[in-house]
Amino acid sequence: MFLIITALAAIIATVIWYVHAPEDKYKVGLLSWFLWGATLMWFVDHVMAYLAEGGEFFELNLDATMLGISVLILALVVWMISLLISDPKGVLKTVLKQ
Repeated sequence: MFLIITALAAIIATVIWYVHAPEDKYKVGLLSWFLWGATLMWFVDHVMAYLAEGGEFFELNLDATMLGISVLILALVVWMISLLISDPKGVLKTVLKQ
């Protein structure tokens, strides 16, 4: 399930980035790269496990779902930290000057 969650999030982030390209004010492209990297990692993991052990290709259980949600939350937190550091609207600069 974590492969499916990260792949869907990567697709959504890529579409949002592409709609607003070439202006990437909110660094959605960076979020997209994070999610595609995780998707590629999960895909390779699934393929290797399937070839080595067989069985089901997709894990559809609560643990796999929670892992997918955890990875998505971590990617969003890193993206938000990146946004706060770059401060595209200058909000933090204004608040810190007061």
